[in-house]
Amino acid sequence: MKTLQTRRHLLSLALLLPFGLPALAQSATEKPLRAVASFSILGDLVRQIGGEHVAVDVLVGPGADAHVFQPTPAQARQVAQAQVVFSNGLGFEGWMSRLLKTAGYQGRQIVVSQGIAPQKEAGHGSHGHGHGEVDPHAWQNPRHVITYVGNIAKGLCEADAPRCDAYRRNAAAYTVQLQALDTEIAGAWAAIPAAQRKVITSHDAFGYYAKAYGVTFLAAQGMSTDSEASAKGVGQLVRQIRKEDIKALFVESISDPRLIEQLGRETGVRPAGRLYSDSLSEPSGQAGSYLSMMRLNTQAIVRAITGP
Repeated sequence: MKTLQTRRHLLSLALLLPFGLPALAQSATEKPLRAVASFSILGDLVRQIGGEHVAVDVLVGPGADAHVFQPTPAQARQVAQAQVVFSNGLGFEGWMSRLLKTAGYQGRQIVVSQGIAPQKEAGHGSHGHGHGEVDPHAWQNPRHVITYVGNIAKGLCEADAPRCDAYRRNAAAYTVQLQALDTEIAGAWAAIPAAQRKVITSHDAFGYYAKAYGVTFLAAQGMSTDSEASAKGVGQLVRQIRKEDIKALFVESISDPRLIEQLGRETGVRPAGRLYSDSLSEPSGQAGSYLSMMRLNTQAIVRAITGP
């Protein structure tokens, strides 16, 4: 009797074995891929494509300024433990190569702006800030972010081939949202005459947005918040604001507000609010994702130009 029970038990184990092995293999691959993104906007994009399969550490978090960022030893350890590192490129993260060297990182490095034709710094005509530098803020055009998304999906597939189909599905779905965002922003500007599409911001971060939607952005600082605004440049902006009756005057979330407040006092134009250029807000805030940031900025600028 015991022999018969033993045979039945062994038979049941044999029948379960073909199903049990794939289950064990699946549980092993369910461990999230470890990724590092250089700044909060890019971190959001990687999370959108990676979904539950990717654990993302962000180096320059919400509200922080990548232009003046100084990596910590703890962040070097994060990089050392990552399986894939995502950066914007175009000179945005001047500290990245040093960080990778310090961390001894030998893994995959994905530059998400690869394939995008870079723009040069706008220069603002006579304001004297054009140095022929590459503008790194390509994410300000949603069409460029579609390229970002393709590069992110490719990088995740290279690092984690078994879940590549999921990454591609997420990328395709998010691309549809980006296309809708582009149409939405273009529609918001459609009724505003070109001569009225003028905005004053803290630093030169909106060149790609300007080109995409026919908006003129003027800034006393250059592309980096670490640059200094000259007295001559500020004076010329004051005269231009008065002459052209520019109403859209904005502080950026990562910038010192004193410069814009000075422009407001000298022109009598009250700052219209805050724009998010290089950083998201906290996830629970009004600009907690790339999509919400772009919508918030557009709505704020259009409202400032057209009035209440």
